[in-house]
Amino acid sequence: MRIIFMGTPEFSVAALDAVHAAHDVVCVYTQPPRPAGRGKKDRPSPVQARAEDLGLMVRHPVSLKGAEAQAEFAALQADVAVVVAYGLILPQAVLDAPRHGCLNIHASLLPRWRGAAPIQRAIMAGDAETGVCIMQMEAGLDTGPVLLRDTTPIGENDTTAHLHDRLSQMGARLIAKALGHLDTLGREPQAEDGVTYAAKIDKSEAHIDWTRPAQAVARQIRALSPFPGAWCDSPAGRLKLLDARAVDGDGAPGEVLDGLTIACGTGAVSVLSVQREGKRAGDAAAFLNGHRFAPGTVLGA
Repeated sequence: MRIIFMGTPEFSVAALDAVHAAHDVVCVYTQPPRPAGRGKKDRPSPVQARAEDLGLMVRHPVSLKGAEAQAEFAALQADVAVVVAYGLILPQAVLDAPRHGCLNIHASLLPRWRGAAPIQRAIMAGDAETGVCIMQMEAGLDTGPVLLRDTTPIGENDTTAHLHDRLSQMGARLIAKALGHLDTLGREPQAEDGVTYAAKIDKSEAHIDWTRPAQAVARQIRALSPFPGAWCDSPAGRLKLLDARAVDGDGAPGEVLDGLTIACGTGAVSVLSVQREGKRAGDAAAFLNGHRFAPGTVLGA
């Protein structure tokens, strides 16, 4: 089939590879290059970089609302558009242009966690499982019928980085299956009950409130790892905490009990991975070799 692929971050690259392996990708749409790195030079998105490696045509319009951009899209005469973490709202004219419309790879079990940050919100909420849905796109925010879905458990060891990679590969497998059986797959309307919204992560959510229960703090740390990174102040400067487990412990909120075991409102968290400001991330043992806090030290937020 003639496919338009629309995606931007690293999460989308596995799906691009899967689609390209079996179909004719006539064009790749992605977000424009953005300043990045110390020199703030424009850097292409991971999808653009991969598409160029594959020799595919790339477009990165700032908007698809204009008649000219919509006409260029329609002129590609695609059978279907595959959309995964693209970053722009698709107008109705774009949704309607491909013969089979637009299919979205969404990293949640719809209707739970519609919106921008489904992986992080699922971990934060303590969900036991998540997954990927292949959805027929319509004008509403992640409201369309589901063609395929698959699930994966969320373990206590899972950070957003772990789950991101697992769901990226799952999405690639599912979209390949969906495109291979497009004429025979049913469209399952989403349930009215159980709708939740995964709002974009705000940096203000990253500071740690040690008065919260240990389970909630540990989930916050894992959900915001690696970006933006849950943080607290300490005698060694601001720390990003990148992995943690809830453990037994009793003390004042923020009190260091032993090593990097820190008391919360109830229980404690054992921090497994940490990053000092301006330094590389490392495990707790390496950090404690140079920055051991005396028991009773209170870490601030």
